[in-house]
Amino acid sequence: MTETQIAPSYTVPQQRQLVTAVPGPKSIALHERRTAVVSAGVSSALPVYIERANGAILVDVDGNRFVDFGGGIGVTTVGHTERHVVEAATAQLHDVTHTLFTVTPYEEYVRVAELLAQHTPGDWAKKSVLVNSGAEAVENGVKIARKFTRRRGVAVLDHAYHGRTNLTMAMNYKAHPYASGFGPLAGDVYHAPNSYPYRDGLSGEQAAARTIAYLEKVVGAEDLACLVVEPIQGEGGFMVPADGFLPALQAWCTEHGVVMIADEIQSGMARSGSYFASEQFGWEPDLVLSAKGIAGGLPLAAVTGRAEIMDAAQPGGLGGTFGGNPVACAAAVAVFEAIEGDDLLAEARRIESSLTAGLRSLAERFDVIGDVRGKGAMIAIELVRPGTRDTTKEPYPEAVGALIAHAAQQGVLLLSAGTYGNVLRFLPSLAVTDELIEDALGVLESGLATLG
Repeated sequence: MTETQIAPSYTVPQQRQLVTAVPGPKSIALHERRTAVVSAGVSSALPVYIERANGAILVDVDGNRFVDFGGGIGVTTVGHTERHVVEAATAQLHDVTHTLFTVTPYEEYVRVAELLAQHTPGDWAKKSVLVNSGAEAVENGVKIARKFTRRRGVAVLDHAYHGRTNLTMAMNYKAHPYASGFGPLAGDVYHAPNSYPYRDGLSGEQAAARTIAYLEKVVGAEDLACLVVEPIQGEGGFMVPADGFLPALQAWCTEHGVVMIADEIQSGMARSGSYFASEQFGWEPDLVLSAKGIAGGLPLAAVTGRAEIMDAAQPGGLGGTFGGNPVACAAAVAVFEAIEGDDLLAEARRIESSLTAGLRSLAERFDVIGDVRGKGAMIAIELVRPGTRDTTKEPYPEAVGALIAHAAQQGVLLLSAGTYGNVLRFLPSLAVTDELIEDALGVLESGLATLG
């Protein structure tokens, strides 16, 4: 895809442009208003205030255009204000905005469930429940697994991130800032070793054996309701597990009656180059959690899985006032149609090829880049202190902060990640062009050159 081919569908030029300092005067004024009325607990990575967004570009109130490699942390996968999504949501706004599906249902909810049954991994009967957010999907997935198995234990993996609700805070690997001072947290949650090829050097089989040994010795399969796994960890640093790790865990879960849940909230909906990242590893989970990119920027999430597991919940046990809102559902249907109609799976693979090639080229010149990893439009670099790449691989979080600040001043939005704060992640929309990727890599290169 070239910029010339796609330009007619965009309402904002797909190029970065700075017309003021960053942040500009209007953003500074808005930030003063914000600090007076918005909780300090709600932070922002970059205090520029966005007025418009389209494709892969954000436009702030001062007229600056930023190349967006954050995508609302993986939400705007099909692009900001994607035309078909906007049209579908607008049309639905004129028809029905809300009835509550558990009172008087509507077709849009059913259609989203049909599409999820079709596209999630596994060739078996599936059912879904639609909710509002990723954390809510995690909570519902766990409670469905508990009801089905009649067990209480919940296992997660090291470096995981699952949300900011009480249960999901307990499921996160990193307490600060997500859980600090917010306890007591939910119990019966166990943290098992993960596959981290860059640092543990284990094969998928070896890493799975280590995880299983922990689950059997520390938790006990007879008390374990579910194992919740991000196939590619998001906040944890875009960790890609070694081949064979996830299928081995699924085999163990199946043998012991444990529900294995794929948290695809960040990695799903075409981001990895397949509909769901689980497919990249030959893994067919019992339940799949969707959110973020599923509705093109509108709030929607889902739990989808084996019909017999999903039907374990009693009537009235699942639902919520806004879950499966008809406007969000209409947008989600448009997202599925855009993925098919615009061959966005191929676009994700194009982005992976272009972005990883550029990052690996930089890694050859800058030894602070210890690892380049990811799938599709979900790519990261892990930064280590100079001279440690081939030895201790000492994390270099200060470099990540410096590079993010440098990029912002040049009109490129980047995000950090990783347990040690030393991962720079790239989550562009699938609308990002090779020209924008090359431009952003040039900005990154100039930032790397300034590091000590």
